[in-house]
Amino acid sequence: MLIWIDPANERPIYEQIADSVRRSAAQADLVPGDKLPTASDVATGLGINKHTVLRAYQGLRDEGLVDLRRGRGATITPLADELAKLRKEAEALARRASSLGIAQPTLASLFAFGGDNETESADVDTPLQVGTRELAGTSASADVHEQTDSQVHLPTPTNPQTQTRNDNPEGTR
Repeated sequence: MLIWIDPANERPIYEQIADSVRRSAAQADLVPGDKLPTASDVATGLGINKHTVLRAYQGLRDEGLVDLRRGRGATITPLADELAKLRKEAEALARRASSLGIAQPTLASLFAFGGDNETESADVDTPLQVGTRELAGTSASADVHEQTDSQVHLPTPTNPQTQTRNDNPEGTR
């Protein structure tokens, strides 16, 4: 699993870490039962404070993506499967929109509201930009390798049930 941060990015580091985990879950690099690296290992690898990593993990727990238990670590929940399914559906939607000649900003605007309540564009700007860029065929992992961000590739202990996966030790897919 590759967790990366960009110290020059205005987005808080804990959010960047959480984004990396979300992206890995959406790409099915992380599946239910997988354990995340310890906060200490991530902090050491990225050269940041352990509490920053814990804050990211706690946010992911609050979202339901991670089960966080003292002494047992952080484990990916079944929500990861749903994220991967949603990503595939979003990719299909993006392909359909492209075939109809609908521009990315127009497609992104469809998601710029939260049901009955309008959402400020600042609330959805960053996630939609990342999602739209990925949907357009430029994978997030390719973006990571082209940047000079701080990054760490940590081995992710897996659930024995998922050890049949074809893990790539170089962190590329």
